[in-house]
Amino acid sequence: MREEDFDFINESIRGEVPEGLFKQFTITFNPWNDKHWLKKRFFDHPEDPDILTMTTNYMCNEWLDDADRRMFETMKIRNPKRYNVAGLGNWGVVEGLIFENWREEKFDPKVIAKQPSVVPRYGLDFGYTNDPTALPCTLVDIDQKRIYIYDELYEKGLTNDMIYKRIEHMGLVHQRITGDSAEPKSIQELRNLGLNGIRKARKGKDSINNGIQFLQNFEFIIHPRCVNFLTEISNYSWAQDKFGKKLNVPIDDFNHLMDALRYATEDLQTGDLFSFK
Repeated sequence: MREEDFDFINESIRGEVPEGLFKQFTITFNPWNDKHWLKKRFFDHPEDPDILTMTTNYMCNEWLDDADRRMFETMKIRNPKRYNVAGLGNWGVVEGLIFENWREEKFDPKVIAKQPSVVPRYGLDFGYTNDPTALPCTLVDIDQKRIYIYDELYEKGLTNDMIYKRIEHMGLVHQRITGDSAEPKSIQELRNLGLNGIRKARKGKDSINNGIQFLQNFEFIIHPRCVNFLTEISNYSWAQDKFGKKLNVPIDDFNHLMDALRYATEDLQTGDLFSFK
């Protein structure tokens, strides 16, 4: 929810209530970005008598079993920064972020798409049981070095037939979509279903880091409805060794839309970056 949406609802509730009763909003969410308006509005004003804030974490959850608790204890050792946010429920932006030049902003994609230096690009990262199928809808402004993210597909448990129907509903059937080349069978099945514009991504030595370096030249403008993209880009970071030294390798997490974005924009990269293997 955007702050202006909350304001609209809040300003619509008026009138006297019987004695002993009061007007109340209950907002539940997972904190992940300390720049979010919820933190500034509710958590940074502890003296406000009309606001009650509470933070819970996995230690308060009586429904977890031993395996669930061990997962968080392992996270505490292996990824303490994520544990601080996902485990303890604290606010924070992960250090060592790969993409820092981004902002959340509402915009009209139809207006952006009319600009002469803007081209649409779509990438597809396959998932199923544990990982989501991810497809970011992007408009790339070559001259201004901006990438607009205006829509997304982010869902687990999708068969190829279901993926096709989701893409059809998004109005992208006739667009060129670059999919993960590790799934050639899925790409062919989608093509057989009618997704004629889909093609496999080119992968080769250093393709991940080359793609990241290319994208770091751009500013990202992310529409508020793309909540999964916002979550990934604010957590996608460089891996660390056991001594806390950052490695030149991204973490294998929060990377489904990030990988799909690399596939989507690979043809815009200059130079002989990839081998066709």
